[in-house]
Amino acid sequence: MKIMVIGSMTFAKEMLQTKESLERLGYVADIPFDVEFHLNDERVIDDLEKNFQYCREHDVIWKGFQQVADADAVLVLNLPKNGIPGYIGTSAFMEMGVAHWLRKKIFLLYEPPDQNEYRWAHEAKIMATKVLGGDLAQISV
Repeated sequence: MKIMVIGSMTFAKEMLQTKESLERLGYVADIPFDVEFHLNDERVIDDLEKNFQYCREHDVIWKGFQQVADADAVLVLNLPKNGIPGYIGTSAFMEMGVAHWLRKKIFLLYEPPDQNEYRWAHEAKIMATKVLGGDLAQISV
């Protein structure tokens, strides 16, 4: 099974670690094509003008969708961010939508936040195949 790891680029280091962990479990794993770029310049995440230019020049959204399409499943690396447990950012949420539309398995690493506080958590739960509780061994083929 080929698993595409998605999530906020704030978690670029964790994406690399998760890819390695998945490969040790016997999966083929992929991460966003631009993880190294974000690791080399962490400011690009929060500098929206620089981020906009980079994303437009490199067709980041389309490439992310294509990576999802090329995988059998996605793993959403929904770590806590900005005080939100189980955070899922806009791009990852769009990629989840593509995965759902393409009938891919969608694994959430952690439980999303309370759907009464964050409406998007409701849809995330609807699309998710399984919540792993932080345990990659819970991925099922």
